Amino acid sequence: MMIDWQSKANEQKDEYLNDLTSLIKIPSVRDDSQATDEFPLGPKPAQALNAFLEMAQQDGFKTKNIDNLVGYAECGDGDETLAILAHVDVMPAGEGWDTDPFDPVIKDGNIYGRGASDDKGPGLAAYYALKTLKAMGVKFNKKIRMIFGTDEESNWTGMKRYFEVEPEPTYGFSPDASFPLINGEKGNVSLQVNFGGNTKGDYILRSFDAGIRPNMVPFKAVAKIETAEGKQLARDFGEYLLSQPVSGTATLQDDGVELELIGKAAHGMEPEKGLNAGTFLAAFLSQYEFTESAHDFLTLLGTKLHLDTRLNNLNMNFKDDVMGELTVNVGMMNFNADDGGTIDLNFRYPKGLNADKLTSELSEAISPMSATVTHGDAMEPHYVSPDDPIVTTLMNAYQEQTGDSDSKPEVVGGGTYGRMMKRGVAFGALFPDTPNTMHQVNEYQPVDQLILSIAIYMQAIYDLTVTE
Repeated sequence: MMIDWQSKANEQKDEYLNDLTSLIKIPSVRDDSQATDEFPLGPKPAQALNAFLEMAQQDGFKTKNIDNLVGYAECGDGDETLAILAHVDVMPAGEGWDTDPFDPVIKDGNIYGRGASDDKGPGLAAYYALKTLKAMGVKFNKKIRMIFGTDEESNWTGMKRYFEVEPEPTYGFSPDASFPLINGEKGNVSLQVNFGGNTKGDYILRSFDAGIRPNMVPFKAVAKIETAEGKQLARDFGEYLLSQPVSGTATLQDDGVELELIGKAAHGMEPEKGLNAGTFLAAFLSQYEFTESAHDFLTLLGTKLHLDTRLNNLNMNFKDDVMGELTVNVGMMNFNADDGGTIDLNFRYPKGLNADKLTSELSEAISPMSATVTHGDAMEPHYVSPDDPIVTTLMNAYQEQTGDSDSKPEVVGGGTYGRMMKRGVAFGALFPDTPNTMHQVNEYQPVDQLILSIAIYMQAIYDLTVTE
């Protein structure tokens, strides 16, 4: 059966953009401060989930909402299940946008808004592919479930619940990364370095704050320093900024000075693409005579972790021939003089490492400091053979629709829902050479590429679930 997939996709453009605009307008950031029994992650992620489910129900899909945490739209029938796993939650918008992050606009061929690229735009593209096939009367030989989670950007609470109460799919993909295809994902764990308080010395670190999520390079950092040398510290800060690729301000106070530094946000899987406001600020402050835990806090950030996403300074660098290098994002930094502080380090690690080993090595590396290390839940490295039919079929669809016959499956540091399945991969929708603005200000995705991704997903789903 010969089908012009791109023509079919272009027919959906206006309706797709209308629905995507509606979804982006929902600020579906997890908010534990508004959590209730009905809305365990706050009301907005659930609102976005229900908007999708209502859309799918109107389109004739069987739908199910599981505890306002995760839901799915289903069609087809068979002994095997193809799953398409996406998410409706988004990262906090952060500061510095040129437009309202939750009032999407299209300019210069791009749609701007939080979720345009991660993951409402790609997720909805995959849904439109399935919706169009269904409307064409295609007879599927497998059950197909389009599953939307509500907590991918933090703890994966929703998708974990799905796999607790529903059978594991046979195979599937997550439209939450890049083309051509991701068949390997590094392990992912956040380690927390804990420091005690400090109120002694000529320089007292009254407070230090940077970062809003472990998997996001901090855009802004603010520190308050109690010192009699506030004017000189402010002048020094101005001189420091002249030699650095960041900006900032110094505000004199009665007992010292407040410093604010502005860097550049980026996704935690590629921290080298950002400018970490926290480590830049710590690098400046580490040259002053802070004492005890404040000294250790600033030294670790400013001299060991600053501009070293591969941990060479701590002798923890590691590389696997297949999965690549260990990377770290210094995602959150908090300190106050009375209670102490924490540094949250988000590690993306290849085969050959695990969370316990990383914790042990980091503890040893900072043993001279007055600090302890703990780790949270870890996701182990995930890999699917390039010869698996889920990989070869999806790669073929991408290559036929784009003409990119030289592309190969890739291994990345990002983590997607694809790893929830033994035969799960990540598949689009960011195209090669398109800037990755996920987790950044002014997040966008080219409209034409989103429409082309609908065509790619249509062929992929058809080839996986239809027998000629």
